[in-house]
Order: sequence, then C-alpha cells, then structure tokens
Amino acid sequence: MKFGICTSISNAAAVKAAGWEYVEENVQTLLQPATADGQWSDGPAKSAVLPIPAANVLMPGTLKITGPTADPQKLRHHLTTVIRRARQVGIRTIVFGSGGARNVPDGFDRKTAVAQITDFAASAAQLAAEHGITIVAEHLNRGECNIMNTVAEAMEYVKAVNHPNFQCLVDTYHLWLENEPLENVRAAMPWIKHVHLADKDGRVAPGLSGTSDYRKFFGVLKNGNYDGLISFEGTAMPDFAVTAPKVLAYLKDQWTNSLKP
Repeated sequence: MKFGICTSISNAAAVKAAGWEYVEENVQTLLQPATADGQWSDGPAKSAVLPIPAANVLMPGTLKITGPTADPQKLRHHLTTVIRRARQVGIRTIVFGSGGARNVPDGFDRKTAVAQITDFAASAAQLAAEHGITIVAEHLNRGECNIMNTVAEAMEYVKAVNHPNFQCLVDTYHLWLENEPLENVRAAMPWIKHVHLADKDGRVAPGLSGTSDYRKFFGVLKNGNYDGLISFEGTAMPDFAVTAPKVLAYLKDQWTNSLKP
C-alpha cells in the first residue's frame, strides 16, 4: 500500500521530500493525446524523481461519450493513444472520471447513455489489456456529473463490462458528499483497485478540515485486503513543505488505528 498525491510531475521533488511515494498525473497534461507522436515526448515523465503509476482525467470534456455527438471511432483513437503512451511512461492505472465527457445531455435517453458508457468502457478495457493497464471507474458526485454518482452505480458498469482490466475506484470526497454507506464500498472491495482521498469540506487534504475521520473507511479497505495505491486528490495544500508531511503522518496514523467494520 502506497500514498501519493495527484499533482504535476513538476512538483515531484517537493512531494518526494515530504515523504510521499508517487505522483498521480493528469492524462491530458502529461500524455497529451491530442498532440501528434512526433511532437510529444516521454522525457519529462521518465526523468521524474518519483514514479507515476497512475493518471486521472482519461477523457477531455470536449470528447463526448454520451449523447448524439458521441463518435466511437474518435473515442477509440483517443484511447489507443492514451493507453500506448501510458504504458510507455510506466502508468498502470488510469482513472475514468471525466464528468464532462460522460455527462448525459438534457433530454437525451438515459438508457442509451448507459449503453454508450458501457460500450466505451468495454472498448477501453480491451485496449488496456493489450498494454497491461487497468481502467478504474470513478463515481462523481451529482454536482460534477449526472451519471455514475456512487460506488454502487460504478459497480453496475464494472459488472456489465465484466473484464479484469475495467475495475472500480472509491473516492472519499464523492462518497461522503453523496452520503453513500460504507456497506457499498465493502460490497465492491473485490473490484476496488484504486483509492482517492479528500475531506468532504472544501476537498482539502485529509485532516486539514478537522471534520473527516478516515478510520472506518480504512477499516473497510483493510478488511478487504486492499494493498494498492491511495492518492490525495483535492485542493492544493497551503505551505506544502510543512503541511504535506503532517497530512501523510495523519493518514498513516488513521490507517494504523483503523476501525473494524
């Protein structure tokens, strides 16, 4: 089990100095799938002082997965580029949140949108399998997206696709905003392959708001034998050099003192 931060690789030295173990990057900024191969370089990623085992924001908001303008050929081309470059720089987990891309347009048939997302996920899983990469479905709160808002809903897609390279993510920020019970996380544990953390209040780093207790959540992860990546994804930490080590120490203490579900 490793703790990392969702941030640019330009911040990797500071993240390492604070004791964290990896950086989780952004697909669009690091892999630049809209950029031609001859103009994109893997140099910055390969020279980073920390590994980049994961990346988020699989799809840009301009490339629609649902709705009448969704184009499967364009989606597959984008996925092919992303997954190939991800393998090239050592990324093994890609987060499928991408609320802007999957948001269902007003008046569009919901069942059709569900089918579009399922087909997209199945295609992504097949491509990911060819490069040893896992796509994880991220539930997003209703303020950010109007579909796949809970772990339970994300699991409906995971089970529909039924592919080892399409699994599930759990994010405490979205979990708590949606008031989703931990029982849903417990039920999903065999498929949980990535974790995002942030406090419910302000999406700040764990422990900074003083209102979030991770011990029960960590207890569910432990009981499910989770031993993967755990990334903080939220607002920038103030006075990073001082705050980041304290946040990491808080998380380790909460993990050690987790409560049995």
